[in-house]
Amino acid sequence: MTSSFPSALPDPSALLDLDARHVWHPFTQARTAPETQVIVRGEGPYLYAADGTRLLDMVSSWWVNLHGHAHPAIAGAIARQAQELEHVIFAGFTHAPAVTLAARLAAELPGGLSRIFYSDNGSTAVEAALKIALQAGFNRGETRTRILAFEGGYHGDTFGAMSAGATSGFYAPFQDKLFQVDFVPYPATWAGDPEVEAKERAALSALDALLGDDVAAIVLEPLVQGSAGMRMARPAYLDEVVRRVRAAGGLVIFDEVMTGFGRTGRLWAARHLSEAPDLMCLSKGITGGFLPLGVTAATEELYRAFGGDSFAQAFAHGHSYTANPLSCAAALASLDLTLSPETAANWERIGAAHERAMSELAAHPHLERVRRCGTILAAEIRGAGEYGGNVSLELRQFFAARGLLLRPLGNVVYLLPPYVVTDEQLGQAYAAFLDAAQTFGRPG
Repeated sequence: MTSSFPSALPDPSALLDLDARHVWHPFTQARTAPETQVIVRGEGPYLYAADGTRLLDMVSSWWVNLHGHAHPAIAGAIARQAQELEHVIFAGFTHAPAVTLAARLAAELPGGLSRIFYSDNGSTAVEAALKIALQAGFNRGETRTRILAFEGGYHGDTFGAMSAGATSGFYAPFQDKLFQVDFVPYPATWAGDPEVEAKERAALSALDALLGDDVAAIVLEPLVQGSAGMRMARPAYLDEVVRRVRAAGGLVIFDEVMTGFGRTGRLWAARHLSEAPDLMCLSKGITGGFLPLGVTAATEELYRAFGGDSFAQAFAHGHSYTANPLSCAAALASLDLTLSPETAANWERIGAAHERAMSELAAHPHLERVRRCGTILAAEIRGAGEYGGNVSLELRQFFAARGLLLRPLGNVVYLLPPYVVTDEQLGQAYAAFLDAAQTFGRPG
């Protein structure tokens, strides 16, 4: 039998043929999706396709790319590390990239989050945080078994993360397999929202009704619920949530998988709050979009809850690629860029450009609930359909025809660009945003 696999794949049509026969793409309905596009390279904020088209990546390739595609500093760090040590089991061994990264993160994280547990991605970072919260109580002889989360939150696609995001709408086939989580209303707000204080009071009352001495932890996306449609909450409200959960003896987990590394205009969304979490989950931008890596940061007090003379008290959790040296090297190079004055200036510049654009977006009769948090800008197209309908796909194609990679969440169009995006490129995205509103929306 002759193999159909070619010896080389320079022809995009050969790649697409193999892709159609062998690849299962995420969050995609293969029967209705348009033809997959072959991307051959990236540079700065742009992706280049095999057919010669160029796309301005205004969603940072699912929120992972911080500093532009193929950034030479990160690529060079990975190449150097690959010639020294590509991987080693992390149980009983350690290495410089993992230790250095842990120490540098601990120096920047809020609230004494000094212990770094490595995993592979955002879902596994959340999974580890939930298990740490539950086992810490078990190790102390406490009967704290309940988890709280916000309605609409999304924390990943492993089973613990799905349980904490069960109201996101993605998990109907698995509902009877998820563990019990109690959900707190989320008082989403936007610029000029006149009802925000009433919504916050109602949400806090609902939280109070759920709190008790059996609550182990609450897990939440601070400031911005990403996959729920870039829904935003005020820092003062979240501070009050943290205070009330902590007063009841529960732990607080911040899922900063999306909001971390500057997306909210500060290094962490937590830096907008006066209260700090007991656990924080990081991934996505941690390596600048180059390699998978997850982090669950914990306080020293939590770490000590797992100490003892018996392995039964240890955190028996791990992954084959835990603390992969290549990923850690990429993260260190990305962190250097993230902490640079140039990047901080870019956060300010992008945020200011978004702020200027908001007045024009808010004035459009087909747009509503215009909102911004740091480098994230979002608004909803009136009458354009709901999450899960065809509008997302139609909008993606509309923007692609204008040279933009945007991936709307239902009728929510958002921008979450890499920090190297220019003001001119942002202007291109704003103009397409208004064109989409005019094309797909209708007056309220």
